[in-house]
Amino acid sequence: MDTIWYDPEILAVTWLTVKVSGLATLISVILGIPLGLWLALHEFSGKKVIVSVVNFGMGLPPVVVGLVVSLLLWRYGPLGMLGIMYTPWAMIIAQAVIASPIIAGLSFAAIGSLNPKLRLQLLSLGASKWQAHLLLIREARLGLLAAVMAGFGGVVSEVGASMMVGGNIKGQTRVLTTATVMEVGKGNYDTALVLSFILLIVAYSIVAALTYLQNRTAK
Repeated sequence: MDTIWYDPEILAVTWLTVKVSGLATLISVILGIPLGLWLALHEFSGKKVIVSVVNFGMGLPPVVVGLVVSLLLWRYGPLGMLGIMYTPWAMIIAQAVIASPIIAGLSFAAIGSLNPKLRLQLLSLGASKWQAHLLLIREARLGLLAAVMAGFGGVVSEVGASMMVGGNIKGQTRVLTTATVMEVGKGNYDTALVLSFILLIVAYSIVAALTYLQNRTAK
């Protein structure tokens, strides 16, 4: 069992897990934080509907996301010409769809919890619109980092959508979660335990780094 830790295949699976979940989280941050900021700072007709859709997306079942992304990326689907079905990019897209509402919803809550007069005060002091937004993001950075952690946690532990759009192909789309499910199905519980432990180490390491950054910015 000790040799499992140094198996090149497991190391490759671990690296692919970090790469796929990391890129999916990054895309979700790029999409989610601006959406949360926009919802928190603007009043318009239909805002409650959009907020409710975002909140609904925070609890969207991953298998549903996997099914929808599969239909879009399938050979005869609307995006079939991209040819990325059963590739890491398909997994990144599915995971980004899962994490984006989580980050957007928590960002909306973090920025919305700030004093509403703060933005007006910044603008009155001569800050431009974009400068005011950046300063608001800085003020809400603790909540925004928590949103990023929640988004990453939601994708790194995801298995259903990854299996559906990635196919769990050896050497191409196999990640720690799908590999664990496969090993359990084969009855290889020792390997499944090692994969689960590695997944926990990866998740804890990244969350711990973000927590350190969160505590450092708080000081």
